[in-house]
Amino acid sequence: MAKTGGGVCKISLPSKHDSSFFHWLKDHFPEEEIVEDADSLSVEISQLQQYFNGERSEFTFSLDLRTTPFRNKALEKVAKIPFGKTASYKDIAVQINNEKAVRAVGSANGSNPIPIVIPCHRVIAHDGSLGGYGGGLTMKKWLLKHENCL
Repeated sequence: MAKTGGGVCKISLPSKHDSSFFHWLKDHFPEEEIVEDADSLSVEISQLQQYFNGERSEFTFSLDLRTTPFRNKALEKVAKIPFGKTASYKDIAVQINNEKAVRAVGSANGSNPIPIVIPCHRVIAHDGSLGGYGGGLTMKKWLLKHENCL
Protein backbone atom coordinates (compact mmCIF):
# COMPACT_ATOMS: atom_id res chain seq x y z
CA MET A 1 0.00 0.00 0.00
CA ALA A 2 1.16 3.53 -0.73
CA LYS A 3 -0.23 7.02 -0.38
CA THR A 4 0.46 10.59 -1.38
CA GLY A 5 -0.51 13.73 0.47
CA GLY A 6 -3.92 13.31 -1.19
CA GLY A 7 -4.58 9.82 0.13
CA VAL A 8 -4.07 6.16 -0.68
CA CYS A 9 -3.03 5.84 -4.31
CA LYS A 10 -2.17 2.15 -4.61
CA ILE A 11 -2.97 -1.17 -3.00
CA SER A 12 -1.23 -4.13 -4.51
CA LEU A 13 -2.85 -7.54 -4.39
CA PRO A 14 -0.54 -10.56 -4.13
CA SER A 15 0.88 -11.43 -7.53
CA LYS A 16 3.87 -12.81 -9.33
CA HIS A 17 4.78 -9.27 -10.38
CA ASP A 18 5.52 -7.53 -7.09
CA SER A 19 8.06 -5.24 -8.77
CA SER A 20 5.24 -3.78 -10.90
CA PHE A 21 3.96 -1.99 -7.76
CA PHE A 22 7.00 0.29 -7.66
CA HIS A 23 7.06 0.80 -11.44
CA TRP A 24 3.39 1.80 -11.34
CA LEU A 25 4.04 4.34 -8.57
CA LYS A 26 6.97 5.83 -10.47
CA ASP A 27 4.92 6.09 -13.68
CA HIS A 28 1.81 7.60 -12.07
CA PHE A 29 3.37 9.78 -9.37
CA PRO A 30 6.81 10.78 -10.69
CA GLU A 31 6.95 14.11 -8.86
CA GLU A 32 5.12 13.16 -5.65
CA GLU A 33 6.41 12.06 -2.30
CA ILE A 34 5.10 8.54 -1.80
CA VAL A 35 4.61 7.08 1.67
CA GLU A 36 4.91 3.30 1.99
CA ASP A 37 6.01 2.70 5.58
CA ALA A 38 3.66 0.93 7.97
CA ASP A 39 3.84 3.65 10.64
CA SER A 40 2.59 6.31 8.23
CA LEU A 41 -0.11 3.97 6.92
CA SER A 42 -1.28 2.73 10.32
CA VAL A 43 -4.86 4.04 9.99
CA GLU A 44 -5.27 2.58 6.52
CA ILE A 45 -3.70 -0.76 7.46
CA SER A 46 -5.86 -0.96 10.58
CA GLN A 47 -9.04 -0.37 8.55
CA LEU A 48 -8.07 -3.08 6.05
CA GLN A 49 -7.35 -5.50 8.90
CA GLN A 50 -10.76 -4.68 10.40
CA TYR A 51 -12.37 -5.36 7.01
CA PHE A 52 -10.69 -8.76 6.72
CA ASN A 53 -11.64 -9.57 10.33
CA GLY A 54 -15.29 -8.84 9.57
CA GLU A 55 -15.33 -5.71 11.74
CA ARG A 56 -15.60 -3.03 9.02
CA SER A 57 -17.67 -2.63 5.87
CA GLU A 58 -16.60 0.88 4.80
CA PHE A 59 -13.31 2.74 4.65
CA THR A 60 -12.96 6.33 5.83
CA PHE A 61 -9.49 7.29 4.65
CA SER A 62 -8.82 9.54 1.65
CA LEU A 63 -8.01 8.23 -1.80
CA ASP A 64 -5.84 9.72 -4.53
CA LEU A 65 -7.32 8.16 -7.67
CA ARG A 66 -5.46 9.13 -10.84
CA THR A 67 -6.51 7.26 -13.92
CA THR A 68 -8.13 8.37 -17.18
CA PRO A 69 -11.34 10.43 -16.98
CA PHE A 70 -13.41 7.43 -18.17
CA ARG A 71 -11.82 5.05 -15.67
CA ASN A 72 -12.25 7.55 -12.84
CA LYS A 73 -15.94 7.88 -13.72
CA ALA A 74 -16.43 4.11 -13.77
CA LEU A 75 -14.43 3.51 -10.58
CA GLU A 76 -16.32 6.27 -8.76
CA LYS A 77 -19.53 4.33 -9.48
CA VAL A 78 -17.90 1.06 -8.40
CA ALA A 79 -16.86 2.75 -5.14
CA LYS A 80 -20.56 3.32 -4.36
CA ILE A 81 -21.53 -0.37 -4.51
CA PRO A 82 -22.42 -1.13 -0.88
CA PHE A 83 -20.86 -3.89 1.18
CA GLY A 84 -22.80 -7.11 0.66
CA LYS A 85 -24.13 -6.08 -2.77
CA THR A 86 -22.98 -6.60 -6.33
CA ALA A 87 -23.52 -4.81 -9.63
CA SER A 88 -22.86 -5.97 -13.16
CA TYR A 89 -20.40 -4.43 -15.59
CA LYS A 90 -23.48 -3.42 -17.59
CA ASP A 91 -25.04 -1.75 -14.51
CA ILE A 92 -21.93 0.41 -14.15
CA ALA A 93 -21.92 1.24 -17.88
CA VAL A 94 -25.56 2.36 -17.64
CA GLN A 95 -24.78 4.46 -14.54
CA ILE A 96 -22.10 6.37 -16.45
CA ASN A 97 -24.55 6.91 -19.35
CA ASN A 98 -22.65 4.68 -21.75
CA GLU A 99 -24.45 1.33 -21.78
CA LYS A 100 -22.29 0.02 -24.65
CA ALA A 101 -19.10 0.50 -22.62
CA VAL A 102 -19.39 -2.82 -20.79
CA ARG A 103 -15.93 -3.99 -21.88
CA ALA A 104 -14.40 -0.61 -21.08
CA VAL A 105 -15.91 -0.83 -17.59
CA GLY A 106 -14.27 -4.25 -17.28
CA SER A 107 -10.97 -2.72 -18.34
CA ALA A 108 -11.37 0.09 -15.80
CA ASN A 109 -12.04 -2.51 -13.12
CA GLY A 110 -9.00 -4.50 -14.22
CA SER A 111 -6.78 -1.44 -13.84
CA ASN A 112 -8.23 -0.37 -10.47
CA PRO A 113 -5.22 0.85 -8.46
CA ILE A 114 -7.05 0.67 -5.12
CA PRO A 115 -8.78 -2.74 -4.96
CA ILE A 116 -10.78 -3.76 -1.89
CA VAL A 117 -11.36 -0.09 -0.99
CA ILE A 118 -12.73 0.61 -4.46
CA PRO A 119 -14.57 -2.71 -4.46
CA CYS A 120 -14.11 -3.93 -8.03
CA HIS A 121 -14.62 -7.46 -6.66
CA ARG A 122 -18.32 -6.53 -6.31
CA VAL A 123 -18.68 -6.15 -10.08
CA ILE A 124 -19.86 -9.32 -11.78
CA ALA A 125 -21.06 -10.36 -15.22
CA HIS A 126 -24.66 -9.62 -16.23
CA ASP A 127 -25.43 -13.37 -16.22
CA GLY A 128 -24.35 -13.63 -12.58
CA SER A 129 -20.99 -15.27 -13.26
CA LEU A 130 -17.96 -13.77 -11.55
CA GLY A 131 -16.22 -12.19 -14.53
CA GLY A 132 -12.56 -11.42 -13.89
CA TYR A 133 -10.47 -10.04 -11.06
CA GLY A 134 -6.90 -8.75 -10.84
CA GLY A 135 -6.28 -10.80 -7.71
CA GLY A 136 -7.64 -13.95 -9.36
CA LEU A 137 -11.07 -15.55 -9.23
CA THR A 138 -10.28 -17.48 -6.05
CA MET A 139 -9.70 -14.20 -4.23
CA LYS A 140 -12.79 -12.60 -5.80
CA LYS A 141 -14.93 -15.52 -4.69
CA TRP A 142 -13.47 -15.32 -1.17
CA LEU A 143 -14.16 -11.57 -0.95
CA LEU A 144 -17.75 -12.01 -2.15
CA LYS A 145 -18.32 -14.81 0.37
CA HIS A 146 -16.73 -12.66 3.08
CA GLU A 147 -19.33 -9.99 2.26
CA ASN A 148 -22.16 -12.55 2.09
CA CYS A 149 -22.69 -11.95 -1.63
CA LEU A 150 -22.36 -15.64 -2.57
